[in-house]
Amino acid sequence: MLIGIDGNEANVKQRVGSGQYAFELLRQFHLMSMRAKRSNLHLRHSGERSDSRIDSGQARMTKMENVILGSEATPESKKVPDRTFLIYLKEPPLPDLPQETENFKYKVFGPKKFWTQFALPIRLSVGERPQVFFSMAHYGPRFSKVPYVVTIHDLSYLHYPEFFKKNDLYQLTSWSKYSIENSVHIIAVSETTKKDIVKNYGVAPSKISVTYEGYDSKRFKPQSQSAIDKVKKRYGISGSYIIFVGTLQPRKNLERLIEAFSLLPASEVGFDSSEVSNLKLVIVGKKGWLYDSIFEKVKQLKLDDKVIFTDYVPDDDLPALIAGAKVYVLPSLWEGFGIPVIEAQACGVPTVVSNTSSLPEIIGAVSFTPEVKSRRHLENTSGVGQIASAMLVDPQNVDSIVASIKKVLIDEKTRSDLIKKGFANIKRFSWQKCAEQTLEVLEKVASK
Repeated sequence: MLIGIDGNEANVKQRVGSGQYAFELLRQFHLMSMRAKRSNLHLRHSGERSDSRIDSGQARMTKMENVILGSEATPESKKVPDRTFLIYLKEPPLPDLPQETENFKYKVFGPKKFWTQFALPIRLSVGERPQVFFSMAHYGPRFSKVPYVVTIHDLSYLHYPEFFKKNDLYQLTSWSKYSIENSVHIIAVSETTKKDIVKNYGVAPSKISVTYEGYDSKRFKPQSQSAIDKVKKRYGISGSYIIFVGTLQPRKNLERLIEAFSLLPASEVGFDSSEVSNLKLVIVGKKGWLYDSIFEKVKQLKLDDKVIFTDYVPDDDLPALIAGAKVYVLPSLWEGFGIPVIEAQACGVPTVVSNTSSLPEIIGAVSFTPEVKSRRHLENTSGVGQIASAMLVDPQNVDSIVASIKKVLIDEKTRSDLIKKGFANIKRFSWQKCAEQTLEVLEKVASK
């Protein structure tokens, strides 16, 4: 089976959101192809085995291969389907993308301009044609003769169109609509997004599969104090801090977070005064769009020495930077999933998140009901409250954000409970599971 994939979302240097999702899926597909080859090789030679020895390079996995492929790579009792992954790109693959193998290859071609509209459909119509094509972020190929599956991450552009540049909004709106309507199947990264697609585009629920995103369990875990101290020094952070991780854009609601942070010292008694006076807000993430008002808010509140903007933080530094925080806060107005939330929980950091969109679902809120009441809000919970593995806040209400941050900072039982529940919650998510479920969808489409 030949599976074509648009790999451009993964082929960028600073991956966040859909780029991170695309990279991790490519990495998992690459591992799957290696495991399949090894398993089938083992079966073929085990059928031929007699008293004579089979070359160890074919009959056994080396110690290094075991490290690369993991314990899941033990031989299967039946033949694994032969799959070849063909990754379509408009630029040569970056060095950290998976290396080519017999069953995992890249096809680089142009022209780069209008690549999805023209270059890709032409390439899919000539030469070796995949049985199925996978677009990992909203934009499916135009006029494709190959059945395709598309991942829709969120519909924030419908809920908050004012938070997008005019050209970006037009592209997201028109291309997402085309892809949703013309794809054979849709993958949504949360039940919330699935319900949203059904409501706004009239798609049959049976056309949509939900595959939760994951996190890298080898990197995101509790860190040593020496690693935390080292990364704090690198980014000029002293003392305790609250952390946000995400792209700087209006939807992330950073202005209200900054305002809530400014009100912490003036809130009710309960803080250690010296700790509050030294508390920092660390905002991790590259500049996205329409972000000037975020920096203006810091200046307006005279917080230049309290709010630290790190810009994009590389993978090697991010786990320790998160692990050193007192609390992770994501006050977004809309999220399709929210990968940094589970990354923070994996690092043993208590989390505070909005009570809107997918976030109650991702943190396991028991009272979450995913029906969309209006274009902007979900019926789940209101105000402040600890539900499941995180504190939930009303992102429109600064006092709500202040109250939950304060509770996490000063209430040791709350902190301890959230950390424990966070570790339990993340067991639901992995990139391997995401990739396996995605591949199942692709194979079903290809077999029709």
